[in-house]
Amino acid sequence: MLEISGLHAWYDESHVLHGMDFTVQEGEVVTLLGRNGAGKSTTLKSIMGLIPKRAGSIRFRGQELIAARPDRIGRQGIGFCPEERGIFASLSVQENLLLPPVVAPGGLTIAEIHALFPNLHERARSPGTKLSGGEQQMLAIARILRTGAKLLLLDEPTEGLAPVIVQQIGHMIEAIKRRGFTILLVEQNFRFVSKLADRHYLVEQGKIVDMIPAHALASRMDDLHNRLGV
Repeated sequence: MLEISGLHAWYDESHVLHGMDFTVQEGEVVTLLGRNGAGKSTTLKSIMGLIPKRAGSIRFRGQELIAARPDRIGRQGIGFCPEERGIFASLSVQENLLLPPVVAPGGLTIAEIHALFPNLHERARSPGTKLSGGEQQMLAIARILRTGAKLLLLDEPTEGLAPVIVQQIGHMIEAIKRRGFTILLVEQNFRFVSKLADRHYLVEQGKIVDMIPAHALASRMDDLHNRLGV
């Protein structure tokens, strides 16, 4: 579904990605693991076209997107949930939820979203930024679920959240995977992703240095501890 090849990215003169190479198959949950500053979030932003200075190849369902604008990338069926969430303060929860356009059939209905996130139904008329951090994260994810995007890029979805909310987001990821969504996930909470992902890519200094399938995690924990400090 997604093929990244020789991807480089720069912030002004700072060279952050140094030839990222990896793939994501349809229906998978795949993680990018690495220490802070390794280039994980920059990879997601590069896929979405939010890093202007890029080189290499980003192919989504066979179509090259390296030169595409962010709006065109989104309309191809890629949804991005940024670490900062991007909730609009002047809009209610329901208005935030309805704001992004539907780009393809197959997105979740409002009723299905409320079933996944009952808090959003209860707080529908509340201003978006009056929500708790966990509720804002639910809203940020829910917005892209209704667009029909089939590849979801989630950047640190559990950062700073209470364990009960982390568990709820885990159940949500399991549920949407069963519905055929594909997820590329950046996450520091290794215990959280170890139960969800099919494969884990290790990122160091802006490039992939290893890939660990879920079934091999137990035998690779010492290596992971050394690389990630988990």
